[in-house]
Amino acid sequence: MNIAPAVFEALESLNANKLRSGLTILGIVIGVAAVIAMLAIGRGAQDSITGSISGIGTNLLFVFQGALDDSVRNPRPLTLEDAQAIADPFAAPSVQAVAPVLEGTVTVTAGGEQTNTTVVGVTPEYLSARNYVVTEGESITEEHLLGRASVVLLGPDVADKLFDRREGLVDETVRIEGQPFRVIGVLESKGGGSFGSEDNRMAVPMSTAQTRLIRRSTRNRVDLILVQVVSAEAVPQASEEVAQILRTRHHTPIGEDDFTIFSQQDFLSTAETITGVLTIFLGGIAAISLLVGGIGIMNIMLVSVTERTREIGLRKALGARKRDILVQFLTESSLLSLMGGLVGILLGWLIAALVGRIAAASGTPFYPAVGFDAVLLATLFSAAVGLFFGIYPASRAANLEPVEALRYE
Repeated sequence: MNIAPAVFEALESLNANKLRSGLTILGIVIGVAAVIAMLAIGRGAQDSITGSISGIGTNLLFVFQGALDDSVRNPRPLTLEDAQAIADPFAAPSVQAVAPVLEGTVTVTAGGEQTNTTVVGVTPEYLSARNYVVTEGESITEEHLLGRASVVLLGPDVADKLFDRREGLVDETVRIEGQPFRVIGVLESKGGGSFGSEDNRMAVPMSTAQTRLIRRSTRNRVDLILVQVVSAEAVPQASEEVAQILRTRHHTPIGEDDFTIFSQQDFLSTAETITGVLTIFLGGIAAISLLVGGIGIMNIMLVSVTERTREIGLRKALGARKRDILVQFLTESSLLSLMGGLVGILLGWLIAALVGRIAAASGTPFYPAVGFDAVLLATLFSAAVGLFFGIYPASRAANLEPVEALRYE
């Protein structure tokens, strides 16, 4: 039997039982739509997370206190002197800039409004290292640092909560833990990041944070040291230079570092691994519904074989070969699955788009991405489901004896 006549006959057979065919297709539609939507949401999450990490800054190293596996007891804290040693161009020629960071949570008020946010004590190198842009006003300078100035850079979320606007805020006054600070600028929006929201924070001079806002066991202690490398290719070399400097200063034995150095690529690789596993998990859960749809196809095709037993016997008596009957029923099951797959792709795309709109409306920009590979995978998988679950009913129909089939009531 040629494929074209088999397709026309299959369409006629499916058209004769519209409601039953439609309900069978619906199972495949739901399965394919779920697969497409889940893969799109997973890919969108991966793009959003990795994009946020990439937006932190270029060619960055993050130096934290303590070993990654907590194997070192009582690790020495990172200090401003450590940052100054790393900034030495003779000791670390691959390092372009160093920015120590002190971080804490504070209460800030202005004009009767109040919010809790993160404040970071920084040096002038911080903004360039983190790729921050000041949308209005000026950045923190050495003069602010030396004078322990009561000045602050507001993140866009903080500006919205306190003033309900992001423009015209220079020279406004806010109170951080009850102390007045003059606003000197507003930071550009960067969205979420690996250390929480990049927009819900403020920056003050390091010296001001040390003496008035964030108290540590020792005055020169810092929470994090950001190291900007001269180029992406020099990141491994810079990491080794920083490690050698800290080992010398902290007097740590080989293999017992009391600090941890992460590169931006480390964060990206970790995030991609986590989101990749999440995407596979979501896709696998969604594929179960496609499997259920396939079982529905098998069930309907078995019913169809039973209903058309006399028709099959008549066809075989008139000369139809076993292969012709097999092709006929496989074509019907494949058409059911393929039509459901095509509608499911469209529905999955609509669901993904709807999730993106809801996320944007809720203030969390998130863009599910429907990839061509996901569409191709869903199409091929739905067709394969139709063939796989149609083989047994088709084989059963093809193996019917003509005489027995003609006598069937």
